[in-house]
Parts: sequence; structure tokens; C-alpha cells
Amino acid sequence: MNLLILCTGNSCRSQIAEGWFRHYAPAGTQVYSAGVETHGVNPKAIETMKEAGIDISKHTSNHVDEYRDVPFDFVITVCDNAKERCPYFPTNAQKFHYNFPDPAKGTGTEEEINNAFREVREMIRVYAEEFVQNHIQ
Repeated sequence: MNLLILCTGNSCRSQIAEGWFRHYAPAGTQVYSAGVETHGVNPKAIETMKEAGIDISKHTSNHVDEYRDVPFDFVITVCDNAKERCPYFPTNAQKFHYNFPDPAKGTGTEEEINNAFREVREMIRVYAEEFVQNHIQ
């Protein structure tokens, strides 16, 4: 079972989603994340996942073209921009989409920005847990 989470820059939402899907998916599920661009893994994404007990500090920001030859079962876009720019995959993968807010665009105090990351982390956690229950197990 191969699952790809796709976002714009593979720095926040898709990285957080990869962490949660790796946590919830059964053994043998290969979870990948990529972007239609690469921006590096956002340090706040790493920090907010660490608060939840998930280590994504070793994740890398990957371009979707790196996975052209992987036979995906599921492709999940986590932002509208990635959905619109998602390249054609010669695959029978089921495609899903959920437009999560981009916590990296948060403004305000440090605490307000951290809270924006936490809110998105929890939205993605619930989505990943329910997705695994409904589609993978």
C-alpha cells in the first residue's frame, strides 16, 4: 500500500500529514509526501509535531517528480494549489483532497502563530486517523 500526500512546498501541511499517516497507518503502508515545489521542512512544523510526540525532524522536502515510478494506491492533496497543479500520474490511485489552512501564513504574536500550527496539526490528525479507518484498514 503506497500513499502520497501532496502540497505546494512540502514544508508544513504535507509533512505534518506524513507524520500522522505514518503513526496511524498499519504496518506495510508506505507513506510519502511531496510538493509541486520544495521549500524545506518548516521548523515550526517539526516543533508542533514534537509536542504531539511525533518526530518528523528527519523528513526531507521532496518534489513530486521524484515519485513518478511509485505505484500509488492513494494520492491526497492537502491544499487547493497542489490539487490544481497536481501532475498526471499514470496510476490507478484513488485521489482525495482536503484544503487545510496554511499555518506558515499565520500572523500575530509568536504564541498566535504557534496556536495556528497546533490547530492545523489537530485538523490533519483527525483527517489522517479517519482516513486510515475508512480507507486503509
